[in-house]
Amino acid sequence: MTNGSSFNEFLLLAFADKWELQLLHFSLFLGIYLAALLGNSLIITAVACDHHLHTPMYFFLLNLSLLDLGSISTTVPKSISNSLWDTRAISYSGCAAQTFLFVFFMSSEYSLLTVMAYDRFVAICRPLHYGTVMDSRACVKMAAAAWASGFLYALLHTANTFSIPLCQGNVVDQFFCEIPQILKLSCSDSYLRETGLLVVSACLFFGCFIFIVLSYVQIFTVVLRIPSEQGRHKAFSMCLPHLAVVSLFVSTGTFACLKPPSISSPALDLVVAVLYSVVPPAVNPLIYSMRNKELKEALRKVIQWVQGQHQ
Repeated sequence: MTNGSSFNEFLLLAFADKWELQLLHFSLFLGIYLAALLGNSLIITAVACDHHLHTPMYFFLLNLSLLDLGSISTTVPKSISNSLWDTRAISYSGCAAQTFLFVFFMSSEYSLLTVMAYDRFVAICRPLHYGTVMDSRACVKMAAAAWASGFLYALLHTANTFSIPLCQGNVVDQFFCEIPQILKLSCSDSYLRETGLLVVSACLFFGCFIFIVLSYVQIFTVVLRIPSEQGRHKAFSMCLPHLAVVSLFVSTGTFACLKPPSISSPALDLVVAVLYSVVPPAVNPLIYSMRNKELKEALRKVIQWVQGQHQ
């Protein structure tokens, strides 16, 4: 029996064998990463610097951008450097750190999206109580709870995953250290306790999902009763970006977890992993800024200020 501690590195999945294709992967991932870096950094700067955006909705959006930056920075730079230097290796401690950080950022983001659904529910269904319920102290506590829950969840999962004996070598069939792929390397009788943890995780996931769905059922019930078309349009504009981000996050994550083994293949696993780990952090800033006039105006001011500094 070979325990994980008996080797000091894992070998990640290479996108391609040919140098030209590796260069294409490098260029594509670098472009996506820079777009995510720019988009999320602009939103963070705009929300932090524009006092008009110092509201609960934008405070949570700032936290979402921080989490998106963290999640994509955990996986993509390592994959980029591996392509550039034509290597597949990641150290054992590096793999454990990558697993922890990725689970931390992703689970914190899901918790935050649940909090954001509650924020939209109070804003539309309880507008007279919004200032009281969603005051600055409550918002900070909710955001802190989302980050703390992600930290504890990641700590539990990572400690459990890397304490399991690994008998099947050290080749991870993914471009980053993904827990399901690491568990495939475990001894056949060692993953039962992780299964129990996954059941608990599924219950928490569906609990948050049901909360989001019920919140939006009540939100749309109220919105459709608004007599003015302008009022309905404003309410939908507040909710649709969040709903789009939740849909993208949940659909890609759920498919990654629940896809049938019969259709599973390294190529499909790779595509699905890119869809749930790389695409959302890059497109979320676009989704939120597309129809939001306040955010567009703040972003325009930030861009003008940056251009002014370089002139």
